[in-house]
Amino acid sequence: MRKSKAAQPSRNPFKWLWRHSGKFLLVGLVSLTAYCLYLDAQIKDKFSGDKWQVPAQIFARPMLLQVGQALAMDEVVEELEWLAYRRVSAVKGSGQYSRQGSQLIFHRRAFEFAEGFEDEVRVTLSFAKGELAAIQLDGGRAQDNIRLEPWLVTRFTNNSQEDRMLVELVDVPPALLQMLLLVEDRDFYEHFGVAPLSIIRALIANLSAGRAVQGGSTLTQQLVKNFFLSHEKSLTRKLNEALMSLLIELRYSKDEILEAYLNEVFLGQNGANAVHGFGLASYFYFDRPLNELSVPEMAMLVGIIKGPSYYNPRRHEERVLERRNLVLRLYFDDQQATASQYTDWLKAPLGLAQGSKLARGKHPAFMDQVKRELNQALPDPSLHQAGIKIFTTLDPLAQRKAEQVVSQGLSNLEKQRKISGLEAAMVVSDIASGEIRALIGGRDTDYHGFNRALDARRSIGSIIKPAVYLTALEQPAYYNLATPLKDQPIKLKSSQGQMWSPQNSDRQYRGEVSLLTALSRSLNVPTVSLGMQLGLGEIAYTLKRLGVNEDVSQYPALTLGAAAFTPLEVNQMYQTLANEGLYLPLHAIDTVTDSDGRLIWQQQLHAERRADRKAVYLLNYALNKVTRDGTAKVLKQTFPNLHLAGKTGTTDDYRDSWYAGFDRNNLVTIWLGKDDNQSTGLAGASGALPLYIEYQKLQHPKSLVRPFPQGLGIAHFDAHNGHHLQAGCPDSISVPAVLDALPAPQGCAGKVPAKQAPKEKSFWERVFGD
Repeated sequence: MRKSKAAQPSRNPFKWLWRHSGKFLLVGLVSLTAYCLYLDAQIKDKFSGDKWQVPAQIFARPMLLQVGQALAMDEVVEELEWLAYRRVSAVKGSGQYSRQGSQLIFHRRAFEFAEGFEDEVRVTLSFAKGELAAIQLDGGRAQDNIRLEPWLVTRFTNNSQEDRMLVELVDVPPALLQMLLLVEDRDFYEHFGVAPLSIIRALIANLSAGRAVQGGSTLTQQLVKNFFLSHEKSLTRKLNEALMSLLIELRYSKDEILEAYLNEVFLGQNGANAVHGFGLASYFYFDRPLNELSVPEMAMLVGIIKGPSYYNPRRHEERVLERRNLVLRLYFDDQQATASQYTDWLKAPLGLAQGSKLARGKHPAFMDQVKRELNQALPDPSLHQAGIKIFTTLDPLAQRKAEQVVSQGLSNLEKQRKISGLEAAMVVSDIASGEIRALIGGRDTDYHGFNRALDARRSIGSIIKPAVYLTALEQPAYYNLATPLKDQPIKLKSSQGQMWSPQNSDRQYRGEVSLLTALSRSLNVPTVSLGMQLGLGEIAYTLKRLGVNEDVSQYPALTLGAAAFTPLEVNQMYQTLANEGLYLPLHAIDTVTDSDGRLIWQQQLHAERRADRKAVYLLNYALNKVTRDGTAKVLKQTFPNLHLAGKTGTTDDYRDSWYAGFDRNNLVTIWLGKDDNQSTGLAGASGALPLYIEYQKLQHPKSLVRPFPQGLGIAHFDAHNGHHLQAGCPDSISVPAVLDALPAPQGCAGKVPAKQAPKEKSFWERVFGD
């Protein structure tokens, strides 16, 4: 008889599980192994090779110091302080300087220049008679020249909004490593990624202190959490964290893990970008490399790991001081310092830099030019995030001063003149190299928007006149500085077919004036007359030769600046003039290297003769007269011992105010106007020129020195008719001229010149002659 179902014994599930436990264990082990292999592949893929997309680093120009250079000690000190060198009584280490009489002693930092690595070195500069007289290195070795390391301007970060500056473990101060391990992971070199005992010890320490003083996670776990996982608080994430920590410890050495942590740890927020790693944090908070930080400064960096927002040193100083001092206490308790050292450290202020010089968005107008040139030099955008170093031509001190002058100068002009809505652009370039030193795109110098220096095409007015006069002076058989030009009413047909009668700004006519007077006083009528004699096509060709690539309309008003150029184009035009007729394209990038310091792009420029040197010399003589007794004569009043050259520019109805001026080394172009093209009421002399003066007051300008080109000499001319005369004739003027192009000198209209003592050389002969 069969048993009913109800009478059958039920199965025991525990026995069933026990019988199959081996199979489940095998499946579990296989699954765990497969999952570990999966995690290991992820780790290997990301941890090996290039772990991070390092932003491009943008450097300013390195300051070059040369024996015999016209240089004041204050200029070098200004640069050193901008580079965060500290003044000390005796120089003992990198990043320090000391002034001792006529000597300046500093310890230059090591740096990977575009041309190769240069080690740190102690340098002594000796100054005498306004020059750098000698350079000596360690042991008294004489040197002809040396460079300061360039300032790190900014960094081009990618869409990840993470920024870091990689460091190698060997370059990290031992004190920082010791404090880091004491606070975050005492057993780092003993555990295998996960340390239960550390968790227990941290719990006890925190309970004893009444607050969190130690963390329970190992450095490896922290690295995994930041590098691979989200910050989600879940059991799954914690299990993944533990497994990946074990796998990393199996695959990589402790030193490799520690170095990765030093570069990955989050240490603050720089605008929209996260500051990762101690290398960048050192600059972000102290504007100095890690190896120059004091023990308290390193303790602060270690302390804020716990919560960079909560322990933001620029917002919560007391909170951060308490945390820093706790780190110092642990360091002292570990017998790493004496009691007196510890006491001194506790008294030390945080010592933060006044605002990080690594703030993003600095100098947007200049960076706009850098990006344009970079896109041409390296069209592949992926290269821009490969840790490249871009060595630019920026002079950070010139840029900062130019920004200050534009912002304050426009506000002052608006108050004085009771006007509003003024805008400006400014370009500063090195005459001999074509390197852009500073670039301002508007009065809001931090604004990322319309760049007036590069993109605003404005009528240039009298700024064009040197091109007209150069065209004439390149024909020395017909024109020289004493050539008389008609200053009489004229009528010409305009481009619209109407009659045009140009007038001088004072509405006066002088009959005839010398070419020199016409240019230095910016007279319109003689300039138009001269331009029409020369031919508009010739003037347009001169503009092309000087570096203006835009086509210009060839009608009579061109001679008075009826053409629209950008401030950068005007600066290019005057760079060729200031550089004795040698053309060099203006540029903001000099060199680009990869993350390993290998050269990947370099500016290749060769000066090209675009204008006759003798003619340019004569033109610059006239532009010097502009600043002595012409439309910019206020410069002589402001800088009586300084010899400059330049030209003012004003357009119809005072819509645009221009000034382009240069000393021995630098050329400055300034434009003022309104975006809606309305009148400002400002001429070149009353608008742009005052800004130029304020800029030069902040700088260290050098007087012009130009040797006479061969074939040029001082000649004498009748002040009325321009005839070449013998020396010593009354009512004559003496100016430089191309001697072999002149006719034989005439006598003094029947008058015998009185016998005179040898004539003292003129200023121009003394300063600009051989």
